[in-house]
Amino acid sequence: MARKATTQTFTDDERAAMKEHAAEVRAASSRRGSKADKAAEDAKALLEKIAEMSDDDRAIAERVHAIITEAVPDLAPKLWYGMPAYYKGTKSICFFQPATKFKTRYSTLGFNDDAALDDGDLWPVAYALQSLTPQVEARIAELVKRAAN
Repeated sequence: MARKATTQTFTDDERAAMKEHAAEVRAASSRRGSKADKAAEDAKALLEKIAEMSDDDRAIAERVHAIITEAVPDLAPKLWYGMPAYYKGTKSICFFQPATKFKTRYSTLGFNDDAALDDGDLWPVAYALQSLTPQVEARIAELVKRAAN
């Protein structure tokens, strides 16, 4: 007799994020036009996603977006699994995960493995964000600059 699995591999939220990512990939591959047109469409989609967020997440996401684009204007804003992310070429360097994305108590600024944050054998790759003080904003700008090098 076959045993029935008692746990799911992915949560409903994780499956939804994967579906969003698949839709993002399909949309990006179907776009026609210049590189600048595609970049503008990506940036527009990211800003629309931020506008859909809850008030608390949106306030933080808008400011994080401004900090990142001011600190490293060469990073390209795009969606990544339905979250705002910032790319260097084809590599996702960092992303903003709103608290409501996976029903957590805080938003997250995360860095992917292509981010140049290596510091010995152990370093943080995600930061909890509950509010943005001038010190936190300066730290975000510093981390993103370092990550993009």
